[in-house]
Amino acid sequence: MTESSDTRQPRLPRFVPSSKAPAIVGTVCALIGLLDLATGIVPRLRHGRMHTLAEYLPGAVSSIAAAASVIVGLLLLMLARGLKLRKRRAWAAAVVLLPAGVVAELLHHRVSPVDTVLSIGLFVVLLTHRGEFAALSDPRTRWRAVHNFVVLSVVSFCLGLVIVSVHPKMEMGSPSFGDRCRTVVEGMIGFGGPVHYLSDRTADLVGYTLGGLGFLILVTTAYLVLRPEHPTAVLSADDEERLRVLLNRHGRRDSLGHFALRRDKSVIFSATGKAAISYRVISGVMLASGDPIGDVEAWPGAIERFMEAAARHAWIPAVVGCSETGGEVWTRETGLDALELGDEAIVETAAFSMQGRAMRNVRQMVKRVERNGYSCQMRRVGTLPEEERARIRAAAADWRGTDTERGFSMALGRFGDPRDGDCVVVTAHKHIDDDPSPHGDLKAVLHFVPWGPDGISLELMRRDRSADGGMNELLIVHALSNARELGITRVSLNFAMFRSALARGERIGAGPVLRFWRGILVFLSRWFQIESLYKFNAKFQPVWEPRFMVFPNNRDLPRIGFAVMQAEAFITLELPARVRRWIPGVREIPPPEADRAPEQQVTAVHGGAA
Repeated sequence: MTESSDTRQPRLPRFVPSSKAPAIVGTVCALIGLLDLATGIVPRLRHGRMHTLAEYLPGAVSSIAAAASVIVGLLLLMLARGLKLRKRRAWAAAVVLLPAGVVAELLHHRVSPVDTVLSIGLFVVLLTHRGEFAALSDPRTRWRAVHNFVVLSVVSFCLGLVIVSVHPKMEMGSPSFGDRCRTVVEGMIGFGGPVHYLSDRTADLVGYTLGGLGFLILVTTAYLVLRPEHPTAVLSADDEERLRVLLNRHGRRDSLGHFALRRDKSVIFSATGKAAISYRVISGVMLASGDPIGDVEAWPGAIERFMEAAARHAWIPAVVGCSETGGEVWTRETGLDALELGDEAIVETAAFSMQGRAMRNVRQMVKRVERNGYSCQMRRVGTLPEEERARIRAAAADWRGTDTERGFSMALGRFGDPRDGDCVVVTAHKHIDDDPSPHGDLKAVLHFVPWGPDGISLELMRRDRSADGGMNELLIVHALSNARELGITRVSLNFAMFRSALARGERIGAGPVLRFWRGILVFLSRWFQIESLYKFNAKFQPVWEPRFMVFPNNRDLPRIGFAVMQAEAFITLELPARVRRWIPGVREIPPPEADRAPEQQVTAVHGGAA
């Protein structure tokens, strides 16, 4: 940022989280929900003064009221999180449910003074603070219907077991656990069950409550399936074209810029259209990756719109993998904090050499692999015939080590798209007689995306598991040695998480705290490739460029970290694709390129095979 840019763009106010009222309201709402459940389920909570109402009310009325109390309590529990996030729809639903819960308790003659006082008090607070509950709904997909059905079914089944068990005077005395489970399941779909009660009122109470739980599952799931669909992230063709124009002008500034073209991301442009921020919303976190795209002087305008969108929906704004310059602009313009995540390995091709003692291990490994009959090719994707693109695409998909596609901040999510002709692919080949491999002599592949006119950034690293060790080293050395033939002067390799902590912790004289932190990172490397990626990158003598995470408060870090793990697909909360295909009425929203060219999809991990 230059000094003149500060005069052109007004400085944004520091990020100020919402008041504590929504958080308190959400907590009280959850407490009221629990009390409603307790008074509707447990017979011992009956109060003698209200028991006289039973003389004037039919048994069916009080039984239905008890079931309504349970349903209202469960709904209030479900709304608690939405109230904490200041969601307008959660506020409207709570305003309706709180009086309904009080009426249900009165009709059920099981009034809890604490519950009643809290309900009335919360109702008044919601009305007086209604202006603070203005957040819009989150983006959604049909998948939420399945999530709602599974979670609500499990919760309702557990509640049903409690309801069936806490009411005494059963005809069978002490029915088995299996009979109670059958009664719960059959009761939720409207039938009786093997458990019978001596009192008709108790039987009606249990029957109405179980039926109400089943009806709640049906109605909420049907609503989520039938409501208008709004994908969580979509990069339209027009937005993609605008991003490509910005990347052609300013793409040299950030090695992660091209990853903004992932088609399962959304994008926000500045008012002038000279800058943009790509993002995805995950678990209530509005997660951007890399630096804003475009003119640095226009970044504040894009950041302002990003923060406005986060405030409108009550999302937590966060940025993962931004550069030092990007982190400075974000923190200065918004008041967010920054945390160093790790370092990006960048190699200047003019300075790269296989000579010297530091490169001896890599040199020996590469020569050994070459003696075994392997050779490499480095080409622009646009020069490949479609037949070879399809072969590489299929091989990369088959060699993926996980069922779930990984990648967000440093993965493009496709290979061979006609619009990605400037990407670079490096392949390793070895001809073997009677080779059973379906991909012929192709044994490994690297895929790079453009980084301005003279740079590339590693996007995919895959190899045949039956190939010789050292394939990745062979491919990278070939890419670095031949990059200048394609006019490439800079190559960005893998991102090494917490690289500086690992490097300082293994030095002589490192303190106990630093050694302890390094020990934790080494332990976590068993699952997340923290140390292995650092050591792999270090083989090529790169320049280390720090990358940062930008976030509002320290208390938000666990939630942001969880969202990042979901974005990178290290944590998945979805059923496998083969299971989803058998669920009627529910489908996963594909990225837009699936509609245009389904045969061209392959999602990758940035250096995932290293």
